[in-house]
Amino acid sequence: MWILKTIDSFNHAIAGLIHAIRTQRNMQIHLTAAILVLAFSLFFDLSRIELGLVIVAISLVIFAELINTAVEVIIDILSQEYNFKARIAKNISAAAVVIAAGNAIFIAYLVFITKAQELSLNLIFNIRHEPLHLIFITLSLIFILVIVLKSIFSSGTPLKGGIVSGHAALAASSVLIIWFLTRSLIALSLASVLAFLTAQSRLEAGTHSFKEIVLGTLLGSIIAFIIFYYFSI
Repeated sequence: MWILKTIDSFNHAIAGLIHAIRTQRNMQIHLTAAILVLAFSLFFDLSRIELGLVIVAISLVIFAELINTAVEVIIDILSQEYNFKARIAKNISAAAVVIAAGNAIFIAYLVFITKAQELSLNLIFNIRHEPLHLIFITLSLIFILVIVLKSIFSSGTPLKGGIVSGHAALAASSVLIIWFLTRSLIALSLASVLAFLTAQSRLEAGTHSFKEIVLGTLLGSIIAFIIFYYFSI
């Protein structure tokens, strides 16, 4: 079925990302920087355009690093001995990463420098953001952390199994997000039922163990609670 083929395609793509994170030191640095920038953006009242620029800059750096890694692997396969042209190809692909990183730094300067000058301790603790911004940051951080944990512990596949259940993490975070946005017990109850069914389906299918589902639930709940408790309206 085309759905299964599509899932397999995503699985292979994320497997490539996990391999790059696990084996490439620069990718680990870029991903750490991405997490810090996304978390740091919570302290600033970014517009949608500014947030979009930050996301594009992060994506471009990671994209360039993935291409650079792929080029290096292909060259190492094709050229077992020292080759001047192979060296040039590696240098060019590395230059693409440098340009992308420079672009990210420039965008960060334009977006954050003015707001940083206006930042105060009171603003840090009292700043309020649009719900969509908080939701995006929350889900992005959870997704990145799930991928990082799977790459560290090398268990399961990107979309199936692993040290933590990404589905449980996202479902648990959604429950808290809905509660903070609506303050409705009915909405909270319905969201909790859906989250429970999601976790149960992963357990019954044998995709995750009970421990992995609990860890995923804790991960999603903690991140969502911290972000929405301190930064929501």
